[in-house]
Amino acid sequence: IETSRQINLIYQYWIHTDAIRTIGPLEEVLNTASHHRVHHGVNKQYLDKNHGSILILWDRLFGTFEREDEPVVYGLTTNINTFNPLRIAAHEHDQIRKDVAAADNWHDRLSYIFRGPGWAYSQHRGVAGGEDGPVEVSAHLATTA
Repeated sequence: IETSRQINLIYQYWIHTDAIRTIGPLEEVLNTASHHRVHHGVNKQYLDKNHGSILILWDRLFGTFEREDEPVVYGLTTNINTFNPLRIAAHEHDQIRKDVAAADNWHDRLSYIFRGPGWAYSQHRGVAGGEDGPVEVSAHLATTA
């Protein structure tokens, strides 16, 4: 088990880079830097996508795969305007608690807890491609080149 964990940790190092653009046909099976950039994106089409750690095959199988077709906008779906690490760590849990308390029915309450951010934002918060349109790129600090 520890060996598997270490292999996974080493693999994560290279997929967090912009230096490697493609690995050819291996991209059909393995998670790549491009696939992982999508995972961290707040663009509407990239929410809740590319969860695989080493194998992207699982995302293809379960319908959560998305290619990097446009530049990825990194960040949070809602800018929280702080660099305080404690606030950053607690912010999403606080927001989920507020959303659950404000929800009109049990379906929505449970959905806020168990579904991904793509559902919550497009259905109720009006950002990340919901009622107010796509995420505003200027609200984020970094994008890919």
